[in-house]
Amino acid sequence: MPIDFAQTIAAELGIQRQQAARSIELFDSENTVPFVARYRKEVTGGLDEAQLRTILERLTYLRNLEARKETVLHSIAEQGKLTDELRSRIETADTLQAVEDLYLPYKPKRRTRATIARERGLEPLAQMMLAQELTRGNLAEIAAAYLSDDVPTVEDALAGAGDIIAETVAEDADTRAGVRERTRREAWLAVSLADKTKDERGVYETYYDYREKLSAIPPHRLLALNRGEREGILKVKLDGPDEALIQNIQARLVKNPKSLFTDHLRQAIADGYKRLLAPSIENELRGELTDTSDEHAIDTFAANLRQLLLQPPIRGKTVIGIDPGFRTGCKVALVDPTGKFLGGTTIYPHEPQKKWTEAKQILLRLIEQGAEVLAIGNGTASRETESLAAEVITEAKSKIPKGHDVGNLKSEISYVMVNEAGASVYSASDLARTEFPDLDVSMRGAISIARRLQDPLAELVKIDPKSIGVGLYQHDVNQKQLATTLDTVVESAVNHVGVDVNTASAPLLSYVAGVSRRVAEAIVKHREAHGPFRRREELRQIKGLGDKTYQQAIGFLKIPGSDHPLDNTFIHPESYPVVERLFAYLKVRGDEKELPAKIETLRKGSLKELSLKLDVGEPTLADILESLARPGRDPRDELPPPLLRQDVLKLEDLKEGMVLTGTVRNVVDFGAFVDIGVKQDGLVHISQLADRYVKNPFEVVGVGDVVKVKVVKIDTQRGRIGLSMKEV
Repeated sequence: MPIDFAQTIAAELGIQRQQAARSIELFDSENTVPFVARYRKEVTGGLDEAQLRTILERLTYLRNLEARKETVLHSIAEQGKLTDELRSRIETADTLQAVEDLYLPYKPKRRTRATIARERGLEPLAQMMLAQELTRGNLAEIAAAYLSDDVPTVEDALAGAGDIIAETVAEDADTRAGVRERTRREAWLAVSLADKTKDERGVYETYYDYREKLSAIPPHRLLALNRGEREGILKVKLDGPDEALIQNIQARLVKNPKSLFTDHLRQAIADGYKRLLAPSIENELRGELTDTSDEHAIDTFAANLRQLLLQPPIRGKTVIGIDPGFRTGCKVALVDPTGKFLGGTTIYPHEPQKKWTEAKQILLRLIEQGAEVLAIGNGTASRETESLAAEVITEAKSKIPKGHDVGNLKSEISYVMVNEAGASVYSASDLARTEFPDLDVSMRGAISIARRLQDPLAELVKIDPKSIGVGLYQHDVNQKQLATTLDTVVESAVNHVGVDVNTASAPLLSYVAGVSRRVAEAIVKHREAHGPFRRREELRQIKGLGDKTYQQAIGFLKIPGSDHPLDNTFIHPESYPVVERLFAYLKVRGDEKELPAKIETLRKGSLKELSLKLDVGEPTLADILESLARPGRDPRDELPPPLLRQDVLKLEDLKEGMVLTGTVRNVVDFGAFVDIGVKQDGLVHISQLADRYVKNPFEVVGVGDVVKVKVVKIDTQRGRIGLSMKEV
């Protein structure tokens, strides 16, 4: 009987079966998650994007499970060993692990000691030992019946039969499940030092002699232990309840203590546990825990990445992007409000050249050309460059009467520290070479830093998400899973914001629902050849952009200044007739200044009656009204803007008890790192995030948040700053 995927998933997620079934139908019809989440709410019963992605993940798992069952059943049947009971157990298994446990005794494998013993004809002796029926007789004479050229002695015969029993015990599904569960519950990870010479800085000193309950170890610590083991510094092993488990298995399998073979059977069980079962379960459990830790680390990275991608843009400002450096100087790029590169140079304010005054004069000249913000990469020499920026801003402001612009010189000049992770990856990419073929790598990096401030999403999508430094142990986790998850986050963020089809780069367009990289490049080429798109409908002319792609993507592709005003909203063209009926109902043309206010009034009332009049579902109507109330809305504009600074602090300036404003740079399991304008980011430990118990730091903070913090500890020697957000 085929499995009811919809019912299984609905039960797991606590939703109605119909919601799961309809979502599955939509995915099977090649609809994307962003499209279904926004434009098929009536069909799914209003399931959100996270729920839909979970449905898709579980559906994939369950289908893979069914396919694996078929393969296993076929393999066992071909061996002529498929019983009705075994078939039933495989068909009702609800995890891949359970299927693999049942398949293990029948799985083709390399030659083992048990395989060799079977080849030598010792299987009947092993079965006799397991049956435990013989209580009288001469053990040597019974075993002698199985001697041969390959089995010259009684001891060899009994040992070979013991090998068969050992493997049988180790491969028994019920035994494995019991051992796995108890080991998972009771085992400890025992860590010791393997080679101190490989840990010159003492990074892993805490773990030289360390034990922790397997079930209690947090993900970040396990990943640290894994890394230490991989680097040859630590030795990690599982310390389980071995003797108790051996006794349990013996008690279950040794049913006749008077049997001639009792002692040999007990020895074989102990051997099977120690030599085969325990190492196998240790590998499984450590792999399982590593997978869980990987998943947690990836989820943390994903949450941080989404926050970073959705940082509000700084619009309408000319920006100076600075890629700091010591010996090779700081690359400086001037970028206009649209992201166009206006020119660049290199300054050498730091060691060894120390041309501080000359560097200031160059930056002042750029500010006098209309630049309002200095975007400084947060890598090498960043804090020294921050000091330079603060001096330049002070001098520039001294030339301006308070609150007034003088020519191109703006009164509100400031700087921002920008996360430059991945800028070098972009700079050396084919895309960067195409955009700026005549510029060197470092200058491209400075441009990227400036653009990250102007529109973080548009710029960061040009970079492999793994290279954006907001993760924890991202180089240690499952790289395929990491890439898949991060791509999903970028896709979600891009479709949440929407894309201006006339300015978006091909990388940005390629994350729009349904749009492949090839189609994205075709859109850009068409735009370059024929000029900007005037209406969404014109995208149908793009080669390779068929009806399905158009349906999935078009609601997320916006055209500011379109001949059709709805083309600059999230309203899907399939709903344009609904808008026309709405305008007729309101007796408006759609371009009246008072229309948003009228729409806002409608939103506050009951939509049930209106949805019936307009022949549209309530969720879709609610989305249409939201788009009409705020046409051209960018969801990012509702978030707090980046923290702009004009001065700089040194570590020596800090005093315990000082209250400062900072920007959250990274969120990890144990707290959040906050940039407060000194060389080292401070740590707000999870216990200091709020005046209440905090289980997950993301409950309180996210990357890019501007927060008030109190300095609670300063360790100048180690360059560490402890911060608190309690009672600030």
